[in-house]
Amino acid sequence: MEPRIWLIAGPTASGKSALALRLAQAIGAEIVNADALQLYADLRVLSARPSPEEEAQAPHHLFGIADAADGWSVGRWVRAASEVLDEIAARGRPAVVVGGTGLYFSALTLGLADIPAIPTAARDQAQAEFETLGEEAFRVQLAERDPAAAARIAFGDRQRLVRAWEVFAATGTALSDWQGQTRPVLAAEAWRAVALEPPREALYARCDARLAAMIGQGALEEVAALAARNLSPDLPAMKALGYRELAAHLRGETSLEAAIAAAQRETRRYAKRQSTWLRGQMTGWPRIDAVAAEDQWGQFLALHPVLTP
Repeated sequence: MEPRIWLIAGPTASGKSALALRLAQAIGAEIVNADALQLYADLRVLSARPSPEEEAQAPHHLFGIADAADGWSVGRWVRAASEVLDEIAARGRPAVVVGGTGLYFSALTLGLADIPAIPTAARDQAQAEFETLGEEAFRVQLAERDPAAAARIAFGDRQRLVRAWEVFAATGTALSDWQGQTRPVLAAEAWRAVALEPPREALYARCDARLAAMIGQGALEEVAALAARNLSPDLPAMKALGYRELAAHLRGETSLEAAIAAAQRETRRYAKRQSTWLRGQMTGWPRIDAVAAEDQWGQFLALHPVLTP
C-alpha cells in the first residue's frame, strides 16, 4: 500500500526543502512544515523559509503562521500538524512533512507525552528558581527530581531545563516518565521517510554560502525589525541562526564581515548537531547522501520508486 505521508528530515542547508517540493509536484502532495523556526512569520530569511514563488508551486502549511512573541512547543506543533494532516487526507491527497526539527518527527513517529497543562504559577516559580540558583545549581536540583532530563538536556538550554522542573513541580511526575508513556501520532503503515545526510564538508560549504546570500535577501532588515520589538531572548524565534551575530553588527559592536563569519560558524555547529541527532535517533530511516538536487532526487527514487515510468 502506498503511504499517504512522506517524511523528509535533514540538517540546515541540506536541500530538504527542494526535495520536498520536487516530491510534492511529482505525486500531487501538500507540504507541511516541520521546522521550529520556519513557523515564524518574522523569520522568512533567517529560517530559509520557502520563497513565495516556491510556495505557489504546491500547497504549503504551517509556514510563517506564528508571531515571534508566541513561543510554540513541540506539543502545540503536533496538534496543529495532526489537524493539517487530517485535512489533507480528507482531500484525498498525500502529504510531505519536511524540516530539520528532530523532535517534531519523533513526536509523529514515536509519540508525545500527554502532559497536563502546567499552571502559570508553577511556570513562574520554575523561572524564578532558575534565576535564583543559576544553571549549575538548578541542574543539580533537577537531577534529584528528574535525573534523566538533567543528564540529557544540553548546557545552556534554559527552556528545556525549566520545562522539566515545572512539569515535576506541577504533576509530581518526572517529565522523562511522562515521555515514556507515549504512542505514535502516525500509524506505522501510513508513512515512509528519508533523512538527508550529505558529506560534512559539502554541507558546511552550503551553510556558508546560504548565510552569505541571506544578507542580500534582507536578513539585516529582518533582524532590525525583530530587535526593535524588544522581545524576550528566551523565545524560540530570538534564537534563530544569525540573529545574535547580525544584531551585534547593527548595534555597532562588530563589522558586517565579522558578524557573517561568526554566524556561519554557528550555523555549521548547528548543522553538525542536527546531523548527530538524526544519526542517533533515526537509525532506521533510509539515507540520501548526495549534494546536488538532481542527484538527491535520483537517490530518493531509488529508495522509494513513487513514480510510474
